[in-house]
Amino acid sequence: MIDLPTDLPADLVPLSWLLGVWEGTGVLEYDAQGRTMSGEFSHRVSFSHDGGNALNYAATAWFEDADGTRRDLVAETGYWRLSRPATEQDAGPALLPALAPRDEARTADDVEALRADSGGFEIEVALVHSDGISELYLGQVRGPRIDIATDAIVRPAGAKDYSSATRMYGLVEGDLLWAWDIAALGTALSSHASARLARVQ
Repeated sequence: MIDLPTDLPADLVPLSWLLGVWEGTGVLEYDAQGRTMSGEFSHRVSFSHDGGNALNYAATAWFEDADGTRRDLVAETGYWRLSRPATEQDAGPALLPALAPRDEARTADDVEALRADSGGFEIEVALVHSDGISELYLGQVRGPRIDIATDAIVRPAGAKDYSSATRMYGLVEGDLLWAWDIAALGTALSSHASARLARVQ
């Protein structure tokens, strides 16, 4: 059972099943440049909100050697939100304030008007990796399942080749399952990693 916070903005309700801290393990296996990179990793993911119209996201993944030594793989931070046009009641860009006061909060009816013909809601996910790579994903949330694909990837000059990705998230028997396919290091889009995470907070 999922308990929804009473202060949850209407825009976040379709994504509310993600809220919490999730931990577990996953499997990495990827063939590139004539070798296979594989192993079991530990993963921690957090989805939270601060009253705004986006979920805050943070994630870390690491290998743990037999002697207990931790080898970090990646850390990510970002924001997950429903796709909708910005209005004069929304702040931004940068530090620009809203151009008009928000007389009342957005409602469930406002959100329902965003529902796509498929029955889901279009979403945008902006992520930054600890190696400096930034990703913009577009996709849909349909009930307890999310499918997203990169629309843009920005890499620093010294970053390794990484050109596209897809991710799938689903709530299965109370656990968060995800799969991540990537096109990197000269390899076409293919399976990269997957994990099963339990809610711990």
